[in-house]
Amino acid sequence: MRFRFENNVLDGDLRELTCDGAAVPLQPQVFDLLLYLVTQRARVVSKDDLISQVWNDRIVSDSALNSRINAARKALGDDGATQRLIKTIPRKGFRFVGEVREEAAASPAQAVSRPALARAAERPAIAVLAFENMSGDPAQDYFGDGISEDILTALSKQRWFMVIARNSSFTYKGRAVHLRQIAEELGVRYIVEGSVRKVDKRVRITAQLNDAVSGNHLWAERYDRELVDVFAVQDEITNAIAAAIEPQIHAAENFRSHRKPPASLDAWDLLMRALSHYWRVTRQDHEAAKALLARAIAVDPNYGQALSLLAVNDMFGVHLGWVELAAVAPAAEAAALKAVRCDHEDAWSHAALGSVCFSTRRLADALSEFEQALALNPNFSLAQGYYALALSYAGRAKDSFEAAQKAIRLSPRDPSLAIYHGIAAYARFTERRYGEAIALAREAIRHRGDLTGAYRVLAVSAGMTGESALAEMALGELRRTQPGISLHWIATQLPWANERDRDHYLEGFRRAGLQ
Repeated sequence: MRFRFENNVLDGDLRELTCDGAAVPLQPQVFDLLLYLVTQRARVVSKDDLISQVWNDRIVSDSALNSRINAARKALGDDGATQRLIKTIPRKGFRFVGEVREEAAASPAQAVSRPALARAAERPAIAVLAFENMSGDPAQDYFGDGISEDILTALSKQRWFMVIARNSSFTYKGRAVHLRQIAEELGVRYIVEGSVRKVDKRVRITAQLNDAVSGNHLWAERYDRELVDVFAVQDEITNAIAAAIEPQIHAAENFRSHRKPPASLDAWDLLMRALSHYWRVTRQDHEAAKALLARAIAVDPNYGQALSLLAVNDMFGVHLGWVELAAVAPAAEAAALKAVRCDHEDAWSHAALGSVCFSTRRLADALSEFEQALALNPNFSLAQGYYALALSYAGRAKDSFEAAQKAIRLSPRDPSLAIYHGIAAYARFTERRYGEAIALAREAIRHRGDLTGAYRVLAVSAGMTGESALAEMALGELRRTQPGISLHWIATQLPWANERDRDHYLEGFRRAGLQ
C-alpha cells in the first residue's frame, strides 16, 4: 500500500519514502514508526502502542522514542514546534494529522527493477532462527530453542542493528524455507541459523551468520562441550556467538558502504567507514575516522552511535599521544553526554562517557560508566577492554588482568584483540611480573605491529629486567608510533590513581633509555 500526503509518498511494500520523487533516507526503525502512525492516523497512538509495534516490546527510553519521532518529523520537513504532520497529544501519545490518499501497491512488473530488501539498506536488521535439533529426539527441542532465544536476547542489547522478535523468526521452525525468502518476509539482511546435536553427556552446537542478499556465509563456528551444567554451557556459547556476530556485521556493512558512490553515503554508511578506521588504531586512521564521524553527525545531529564513537575515538587518540587532551576533551564530553541523552540504554554511549572520564582523571566515574555499559550489554568486548584499562590505572591490577582476559575470551577474533593483550600486559607489569608482561606485549604486537601501548609495556618491562636490546628495540618502535613520547608526557598525561604506579612506570622507561 502507498500513502500520499503533501509532496510525499510512503510506500509500505517497497519500504521507501520519497519527496517530489527523490528517496528520503530513513533508518528502518524510523520508517516503521512513520508507517505505523500513518496507518493508524484515525486515532491517537500511545507510547505503549509504539513500543509494542515498533520495538517489539523491548524497553525503550523516552529519549530514544523522542529521537525517532524527531527523525520522522525531520524526514517530512516537520518539527516539534510546528507539528504540521505528526502531532504530540500531551499525556496521550502521537497522531498523524496530514491528509492522506491511499493507493494500491506497484505491480510486480513495475517493482521488478527495485533492489531487493530495501529495508536493510541503512541500519541492518538481523533475524535469529530456531536452531535445528539434530538429536532425533523431539524432547531435546528446548535446548536449541533456548540457545536461539538467548542469542536473540543478547543481540538485542547491541543497539547498532535491529533484531527481529522471536514470534516472527521462530515461525520458520521445522519448515524448509530459503533464507532469501525469510529475509524478504522479515525485512532483514542478516540471518543467524544453527543446529544442536546432543549425544549422551556431550553437545555439538554449530552457528552461522549469513548475508541473505548476497548469499554469502559471513561467519561460522562449531562448539563441542561436555554437558556438566546445561545452563552454564548455554550461557558460554550464547556469549561467544553474540560477541562474534557484531564485528562480522560491522565488517560486512563497511564493505557494502565502500561499494556505494560517495555522494550516496548516508549517516550509517559514514559510521561504518569510520568504525573500520577506528579499529585500525593508527594516527592516520584516527584522523580519517574523526572526519567521517563529523560528516555522519552533520547528516544526523542526534545519531547516538556516531556521537559515542566520536568521543571514544578522541579519547583513544589522547591515550596514545596523538592529540592533546585539552584540545578535544570538551567536545568529546559533550558528544558522549548527548549520546547518553539520545539513548541511555545504549552501552556504547556509556562506554564513550567512561572513556572521557578516564582520560580526564575521573577514574571512579569512568569505572561506573563502564560497569553500566557492561550491565546493558555483557558481551560488549570493547567496554570490557576499557574497563580493564581503567582498573589498571586505578591500581587494581589483578581485577584489570581478569577483565582483560574476559575481553579476549568474549571476542577472540575482535579487531581490538591486540589492545586487550596490551592491557593484560600492563596489569602484569604493575604486579612486577615482568616476564609475563613481556610475553603478553609480544602477543599484542604479533596481532598488531604498530600498537603504541604494547611497545610502551614492552619497553618498561624490558627496562626493569635489564634486557637492553629488547628495550632499545621497543623504544625505537614506540618513538615511531608516538614521536612525542617523553618522561614528562608520561608523568603528566596518563591518569594514575596513585603515584607509586606512576613512578614504577617512569622507572621502567628510564632504565629502557627514555629521557
